[in-house]
Amino acid sequence: MFLSIRSRTLWLLLVISTLWLTSCEDNPVEPVLFGKVTGTVRDARNNQPLANASITSTPATSSIVTDAQGNFELTGVPTGRLTIVATKVDYRSVTVAVTVENEAAVAVAIVLEKNLSTTPPSPPVRPAPADQATVPGPDVKLEWHPAAGVSRGDSLRYDVVLYQGTSGAARNLLTNSPDTTVVAKQLNYNTTYFWQVTVRNAGGSSARSALWSFRTGAQPDNRYLFARTENGNTDIYSSNETGTTLTRLTASPFVEANPRLSPNRDRIAYTSNATGQFQLYTMNRDGSDVRQVTLQPVDGYFNQGIGYCWSPDGGQLVYSSFNKLYRINRDGTGLVLLATAPAERHFREVDWTGQGNRVVVQTVGVSIYDSEFYLLNADGSNFTQLIGNVPGRLDSPSFSVEGQRIIYTRDVDAFNDGAGRQLNAHIFTQNLDGSGLIDVSAGSGGTANSTKPAGFNDIFPRYSPDGARIIFVQVNNVTQSVPDIFTVDLNGRNRVKLFDNATMPDWK
Repeated sequence: MFLSIRSRTLWLLLVISTLWLTSCEDNPVEPVLFGKVTGTVRDARNNQPLANASITSTPATSSIVTDAQGNFELTGVPTGRLTIVATKVDYRSVTVAVTVENEAAVAVAIVLEKNLSTTPPSPPVRPAPADQATVPGPDVKLEWHPAAGVSRGDSLRYDVVLYQGTSGAARNLLTNSPDTTVVAKQLNYNTTYFWQVTVRNAGGSSARSALWSFRTGAQPDNRYLFARTENGNTDIYSSNETGTTLTRLTASPFVEANPRLSPNRDRIAYTSNATGQFQLYTMNRDGSDVRQVTLQPVDGYFNQGIGYCWSPDGGQLVYSSFNKLYRINRDGTGLVLLATAPAERHFREVDWTGQGNRVVVQTVGVSIYDSEFYLLNADGSNFTQLIGNVPGRLDSPSFSVEGQRIIYTRDVDAFNDGAGRQLNAHIFTQNLDGSGLIDVSAGSGGTANSTKPAGFNDIFPRYSPDGARIIFVQVNNVTQSVPDIFTVDLNGRNRVKLFDNATMPDWK
């Protein structure tokens, strides 16, 4: 029995020793290996890269978004099987599986398809201007908002239609655009407009807003008219002195220029080459109700639509057509021949004063430098030369308010070339008998704004309505330079710019 107990004790000691020895043996650890995944996310419809797509993975690495080129990169990815999920708003999520190998880069291309929802979007709300508001014209900014709970980042597209009053005339302002604003341009004054927005989601479902309305305010009393060329197209504008009520009155692919407001301030005359030759037209002060007045063109030597004027009472117009000077009623009736130009000469610029009921008109020969001014009665009689051919180009005669003086321009450098260029055109005023000559452009007083800058021409001068100032165009003497409109005192002082990129001014 004693031996048995001893044997068991030895056996237990042997087992314990074996276990202890076993526990002290080395247990090797497998190393963790890493690789990299690069990829691109694109739109299934057009293969364009998708920015800001969310990229997640299992096993988890990091959550990132694609860059502007639709690219992403996962670094430090454990080797083995990896599941990548790409998601983006309005797109179906896509899951792809890749195998990552040690120190290797795996490239993956993911294509997302639009999630084509069949649920119609909620109609747009909160219009601006507010429904039934009165707003200034002629350009009105329209704005709307997605319904509550809809993000501006959602893939919504908008159509906007504008209706004028009760006429039913529709204008498409916006089509399939993500914008939530649009500007309705060149609207009529004192007119009610209706507008409606259609919203469309990525699935093609749509909804319409309520039919909103606004009314444009009264037409401003713009006292200035001029022509402006933009993008190769010349149109007529009106404005106040500060430019805050600038209104574009014409918008055709033709040249519309040389505007003149009638003495009774109800119609604007202008010329247009819409028929192929410059004809005389009139329109309301807001640009509506355009009517052609002449059938014989306002044309001739160097007379591309600039040779005409209103009668003092606004009932008639006088215009130059080659070697003929005509008078015509404002409605196009009653054409009367007033005068025929001297041999080999054409009529050009003209003005008519009610003080003495006289007309001053320019005639030119085949050279623009061959220019003369004539006086005649409004019935065409007493055709008398006022200023003969002088050195330098001579242009733009018109009367002072009291009809006793004329204003005109002359290039004092007497430059002469085949293109009719002027180097130093000055504004002059003088009495009808030739006395009292004043060089306005030379100025007086020696101040910085009392003389014409060197290298510029002063052209198209006219007296202000009160006769105290002159409105004119200042332009660099380099051909095709951009003109600007200025005003100046009668003595040449206080030269002030009114409008950039503007010519042929009228001030009533």
